[in-house]
Amino acid sequence: MLWRGSQAVSLHCLTCTCARGVMNCPRLNFCSIDMEIWTLTTANSLLAHNIIARQATSDDSVALAKLIDIAGEGIPNWLWNRSAESGQTPLDVGAERARRLTGGFSYTNALVTEDRDLVTGMVLSYLIDAAPEDDPEALPAPIAPFVELEKHSVGTWYINALATFPGYRGQGLGSALLASAEHLAREKGAPAMTIQVYAQNTGAVRLYQRLGYKQHKKAHVRLHPCQPYYTGDVLLLIKELNH
Repeated sequence: MLWRGSQAVSLHCLTCTCARGVMNCPRLNFCSIDMEIWTLTTANSLLAHNIIARQATSDDSVALAKLIDIAGEGIPNWLWNRSAESGQTPLDVGAERARRLTGGFSYTNALVTEDRDLVTGMVLSYLIDAAPEDDPEALPAPIAPFVELEKHSVGTWYINALATFPGYRGQGLGSALLASAEHLAREKGAPAMTIQVYAQNTGAVRLYQRLGYKQHKKAHVRLHPCQPYYTGDVLLLIKELNH
């Protein structure tokens, strides 16, 4: 899970050693979210209005790909560029994967916020029901610590990605989307929520701590090929849920 400000993304959903490919990987076939609209009141008491989040559709795939690349600070684009075929852009690859019905990075796992029919933000979350079988060291270096930590998220509701477009930051969308993910986690009976974050991203770490997350595990960064070129550790944070 990568974070900068209010953005986050897990990268294991963007590449996979499974012969079926990441979007067809059987261990990533998570339940679709019912088509429903939630009225979300953000935990931020300064926000005086409700924020509406809806289930994403396949028509949102381009926006979802852009948002997960924002969340991943360019690493998704870096990964998609490696698998793009002739005539494809990295964004084409990302949008194609977002349109699929299965896999962690699928529109079926996403909720989005809107402003006049334009997607403004998203949260991608789901239950991790099985540990990844991949050897982290056999994967692209930027992904290795995330896969290593994902093994410790089994049975939890996992925040895969959280992002808003630049013009909509500072409006409480991130907090509201996190609240929507927690709503889903509780609805599905998950005992806890997990998220990954770079230790050097101290602002994001403080935010999660304020929201009740605590450090659970950590893994060393192998490579961060895009700015801000993080080093150090990736942290796995957990929040226990009381049902």
